[in-house]
Amino acid sequence: MTETTQHRETTVGIGGAAESTDMVLNIGPQHPSTHGVLRLRLVLDGELIQHAEPVIGYMHRGAEKLFEARDYRQIIVLANRHDWLSAFSNELGVVMAVERMLGMEVPERAVWTRTLLAELNRVLNHLMFLGSYPLELGGITPIFHAFREREDLQHIMEEVSGGRMHYMFNRVGGLKEDLPAGWLGRTREAVAAISSRMDVYDRLVLGNEIFRGRTRGVGVLSPEAAHAYGVSGPIARGSGVDFDLRRDEPYLAYGELQDTLKVVTRQEGDCLARFECLLEQTHNSLELAVACLDRIAQLPPGPINQRLPKVLKAPEGHTYAWTENPLGLNGYYLVSKGEKTPYRLKLRSASYNNIQVLSELLPGTLVSDMVAILGSFFFVVGDIDK
Repeated sequence: MTETTQHRETTVGIGGAAESTDMVLNIGPQHPSTHGVLRLRLVLDGELIQHAEPVIGYMHRGAEKLFEARDYRQIIVLANRHDWLSAFSNELGVVMAVERMLGMEVPERAVWTRTLLAELNRVLNHLMFLGSYPLELGGITPIFHAFREREDLQHIMEEVSGGRMHYMFNRVGGLKEDLPAGWLGRTREAVAAISSRMDVYDRLVLGNEIFRGRTRGVGVLSPEAAHAYGVSGPIARGSGVDFDLRRDEPYLAYGELQDTLKVVTRQEGDCLARFECLLEQTHNSLELAVACLDRIAQLPPGPINQRLPKVLKAPEGHTYAWTENPLGLNGYYLVSKGEKTPYRLKLRSASYNNIQVLSELLPGTLVSDMVAILGSFFFVVGDIDK
């Protein structure tokens, strides 16, 4: 749904009065069953965008205040919901922050299993955008492939955690429970099957002249603008920002996966570069998942979590834990007063920072390119509104 208003300005020239019209176009807010409720307020001169303002907050749920009224077990279920495509990764930052406050060591089996599940969750996230972005540009076929691959992975994630989207599988000190019998083998089969079919995006999408024509040279984001606005993840790496926490500040088991981990970058900074980064990163996440499966198979039997007291209290102090989420940097600043609930838990979500740069990127572009640019930012509105 769009709404328009018009501002009329009168200028006087040699031939008399001439009237020009600027149009204010509201893109959205759209229904939540799409990507979510985001509104763009555009000022247009004909088909050229002069000014763009992202208007957010339509889905705001006050998660950061709710954190303060829940104990350290309960906040996990809130944390995994802001980016509903990255639920497992969202949980990680919370439990890592609390574990750091407690000075707690997590069992090795939990460390490697968390890494495996984080990469599978990354693939799930990226597959959604690999299918939906071509759809927004008029190509319907890729979304069917994406959902087929997603369904295979969803079965795996549901079997281990009991949830399809909000897994609630992380716990302070490890994971909820050990892996089901035979799960590693079934996961290996699913990863192999998906990997064998991933070339469809290279052929069907990147090999499509219309897709390349709509995305090449469109919406160029400079590395300077990416740094200035705190843009991260595949969007920043598409502009040549060579930064990935998994390599640059390793957490979980990433320090031992440096030979497999590949940080994908492009220099062009356009819509096509962002899509290429997302696609190559998906390939690499599947490779990382195989490496994790190999390592877990070699680990001796052992615990998957630490025993916790009935009432869990973090000592007084503060810490910051950040992770390389599928859409970019995700951080939690935790302040504790020694109680069973956080005194403050501030969330730094990837999409919130990434979407701000649209106010600089959209002016000077055509309305017809706006959808291509907006879709290439791979955001989840809950991650913006929190």
